[in-house]
Amino acid sequence: MSRVFAYCRVSTADQTTANQIQEIAAAGFQVAPQRAITETISGSVESTQRPGFAKLLDKLESGDVLVVTKLDRLGRNAMDVRATVDRLAQSGVKVHCLALGGMDLTSPAGRMTMGVINSVAEFERDLIIERTQAGLARAKAEGKTLGRPQSLSDAQACEVRDKLTAGVAVAALAREYGTSRQTIMRVRDAA
Repeated sequence: MSRVFAYCRVSTADQTTANQIQEIAAAGFQVAPQRAITETISGSVESTQRPGFAKLLDKLESGDVLVVTKLDRLGRNAMDVRATVDRLAQSGVKVHCLALGGMDLTSPAGRMTMGVINSVAEFERDLIIERTQAGLARAKAEGKTLGRPQSLSDAQACEVRDKLTAGVAVAALAREYGTSRQTIMRVRDAA
C-alpha cells in the first residue's frame, strides 16, 4: 500500500499552511500528520535547497504519493518544478496536484500538462523580457539615465583619484565622501 505525503509551503511567517492541509483532506487524500511536511520559505528557493523539502525527499520511497495543492508550492520557476517532478518520478514517487484536478504529474497526461505549462511559462518570461527591453530602449531614446544614480559626481571622482594617487586609503575616502569602499574602488579601477 502506498503512503501519501503532503508538501505544504507558504512564503512568509504571517501565512499558514492550514488551508492547504484542509484542501488536501477535502480532496480525499488521507495524510498522516507525520507525513504532512510544512515549510515557510520563498518559492524562488530551489526545492533541493529547502530544508523541509530535503527532509521530505529523505522519507519518500518508490510507490509513495506526494500531494500539493498547486504547482507553485513546488516552486515558482517552471524549470525547477519540472526537474523536481522528474526527480520524484525517477524515484517511483507519484506527484498529484489538486489545482490540476488531482492529476498525477508523473503520468503521460501529467507530463504533457507539465510540458504545456512549461511552454506557457517560457513564453510569458520571453514576453516580459521583450517588454522590458523595449521599455529600456524607449527610455534611453528619450535621454533618460538608466541604472542606479552615481553616488559621486564627476568632480568628486576626480578628487578621489587624486587622493588615491596621493596615498589616501580607500576606507578613509569612503568615510569622507559618505559612500561605500566598493564605489571608491570602482573609481580607482576605472582610472
